[in-house]
Amino acid sequence: MSGKIWRLWRDGAHSPWFNMAADELLQNECNLLDEVVLRFYSFDVPSCSFGYSQFPDAVPERAKDFLLVRRPTGGGIVFHDNDLTYTLAIPPGNPILKLDRMASYRVVHEAVMLGLARLGTHSSLAPEPPQKHDRATLQCFRSPSQHDIMLDGSTAKLAGAAQRRGRLGILHQGSIALEAAHGRGKDALIEAVQTGRQEYFKVDYQPFEPREEF
Repeated sequence: MSGKIWRLWRDGAHSPWFNMAADELLQNECNLLDEVVLRFYSFDVPSCSFGYSQFPDAVPERAKDFLLVRRPTGGGIVFHDNDLTYTLAIPPGNPILKLDRMASYRVVHEAVMLGLARLGTHSSLAPEPPQKHDRATLQCFRSPSQHDIMLDGSTAKLAGAAQRRGRLGILHQGSIALEAAHGRGKDALIEAVQTGRQEYFKVDYQPFEPREEF
């Protein structure tokens, strides 16, 4: 399904604006390397991101105490105060690009689910909703989309994502609720998701060293 080597960047906490700018730069970096780059990171203040095509006034009133930032990807409104965020930058030559948009969501999330199972979290993929969401007002963790990750036997959403596709490949930004770690903390969740991806895509990691531009 994927190339042999992925670059891994276990980044720290940054401002919402740094995080979105860094993800934009990653799209170019993965092209220079011709390898997938996986970045884990967090926000240094409570933040709320909204999709590229959304209007800021779609952000709900409860976000008034959060810093707002527009994502370079689509999707809905995501609150970043109790989640693990990650980004996959996938170059054009990668086999994932041969999949359509929904199939690529599915394989990325199946790999996450494999990692969550290591923590004892049993999950499943959300089916296609009976009616289309209004993307202008969509709040991701309140309105599951097809192939979002749901807690088994529950309506609780554990993870969602958004993508941008273009001539530079795929930029995939995801958010995983910390409750998926079963109280083991963010580091344990990172380790589990990192390992799940390694097993699912049969890759080896090499460290990603950001250049001065980051």
